[in-house]
Amino acid sequence: MAAKDQQILLIENALDIVQGTGAEKLFLFLNDAAECRWFAKAQISDRQHIVLVVPKLIDIRDAELKKSCAAVVRSWSGNQTRFSRIKYAFLHGVIQGVIRPDSRLVCLLGPHGKPHLDTITIHDLKHSWSEEYPFDVEALIHNKAFHTIMAVIDIALDIGALGREGKSVGTIFVIGDSDAVMASSRQVVFNPFRGYPKKERLITLPQVVESLKELAKLDGAIVISSDGVVEAAGRHLEAAPVAEKKFGGLGARHRSAAGMTRKTDAVAIVVSESTGKVTLFKHGRIVATLEPLISRRVV
Repeated sequence: MAAKDQQILLIENALDIVQGTGAEKLFLFLNDAAECRWFAKAQISDRQHIVLVVPKLIDIRDAELKKSCAAVVRSWSGNQTRFSRIKYAFLHGVIQGVIRPDSRLVCLLGPHGKPHLDTITIHDLKHSWSEEYPFDVEALIHNKAFHTIMAVIDIALDIGALGREGKSVGTIFVIGDSDAVMASSRQVVFNPFRGYPKKERLITLPQVVESLKELAKLDGAIVISSDGVVEAAGRHLEAAPVAEKKFGGLGARHRSAAGMTRKTDAVAIVVSESTGKVTLFKHGRIVATLEPLISRRVV
C-alpha cells in the first residue's frame, strides 16, 4: 500500500472512531506545509469533524487551512513528546472555543517532524486533565495573565528542548502579581531590565525573547507582569519552599516556585535542568507539565 493511501486509511479509521465513540472532533497533527497541501487535496469523507494541529510557524494562512477542516490549532513549533503535544493542542482548542474542557476527542499523530501518522488516541477530557501528568486547564484559562503564560510556556519549551549554546539550562519564570513577587524576592545579580521603559520589556518582542533565553542561565527567577512586561531577572525567591511528600523527586527550584505561588497569586513555570520538563505551579500545586524532546541538547 502506498504511504499516502495508508495515511488516508488511518484518517478514515480515526473518523470512524469519532463516530463510534461519540467524540466531538478528530485532532489531526500535521508537521509542515507540504502535508497540509496534501491533506487539502486528499479524498477525505468527513472534514467537518477534523481539527488540524499545525506548527505556529508554518507558512500557510489559517484562512487557507480552514477550507479543508473545521478548525485550526497552532502549536509550539519545537519537538514535544506525543502526550505533551496532545495536551498543548487541547489547551489551545479550549481557549479558541473549538472544544470544551469536558469534550471527548480522538487524536491522530505521528513522530514530530516525520511525514507519517501512526498513533490514534481517545481522550475524555473530564478525566484526561488529571492523569499521571496533570493538566488543570481551568486554572490556566481563567487566569488574567493567560496570554502571557502561554507565551512564556513557548519560551520555556525552547529552553527545555535546546538549552543554551548546547548545554542544559534550568530556570524559573514567575508570571503575574508582580508587585507581591518582587516584595517576596531579592536581587542576587544586577537586574538587566532595570531602567528600560515598559514598551521595551514586552515578551512579544523578539529581542526580549532571545534575552530571556540567554538570561535563563543566571541564578534566580525571572519575574514577568500579567501583561507581559519583564520586571526583573536574577531574583531569589524568599517564599518558604513547599515540602509536601507529593513533590518528592523535585528539587529546590521547583519547591521554591511552588512556595511563591502559594504565597502570591502568581503562576510559576519551571524548566528542569536535568530533563527539560516544563512544570507549571499555581496555589502551591502542579497544574501542568509539558515535555519537550531534548535529543539536540548536550546534557
